[in-house]
Amino acid sequence: LTPAALAVAHCREAGYERVALLVADALREDLAELRDGGDGPVDAVVVGDLGEGFTYDRLNAAFRQLVGGAALVALQRNRYWQRQDGPTLDAGAFVVALEYAGETQAAVVGKPSGAFFAAALDELGAQAATAVMVGDDIEGDVGGAQDAGLAGVLVRTGKYREASAAASTIEPTLTIDSIADLPALLSRR
Repeated sequence: LTPAALAVAHCREAGYERVALLVADALREDLAELRDGGDGPVDAVVVGDLGEGFTYDRLNAAFRQLVGGAALVALQRNRYWQRQDGPTLDAGAFVVALEYAGETQAAVVGKPSGAFFAAALDELGAQAATAVMVGDDIEGDVGGAQDAGLAGVLVRTGKYREASAAASTIEPTLTIDSIADLPALLSRR
């Protein structure tokens, strides 16, 4: 289950025939069913992570498409992710900028969208009340999971920041030091 697959399904269901893809080249194959309209008039702008490919010109072209009536579809809304050289802006920062400038609200198909968690549960044949999401993002992983009815376990690795967790209004079901701690916790239940 990927946000790209959910974006394709969302665009199909909404009747979006031409879209502008603001995604990494490696992701385009997963979105091949969508017809890329480039910088011209489109039904929707689909935003994923472009990394350093988020340029003023690309963002401005997307903004103009939104002002022209295109819908905004976000693969996810994470603030940042963790690279070896430190925290790095993720697509969420650019989604929020486009929402603000374009006076629109993105349809988020990946985390923290409830629809994303519902689709994952459906694919697994699981119920929210008996499922656990484990992640290093207090908002996208833990908050998104809890909003969808799952337990949310925060792991102190990756992009976890103690200050962010302390400042958040989200209270994880449990916080662990490492994913390696999880099997022992699950076996106690």
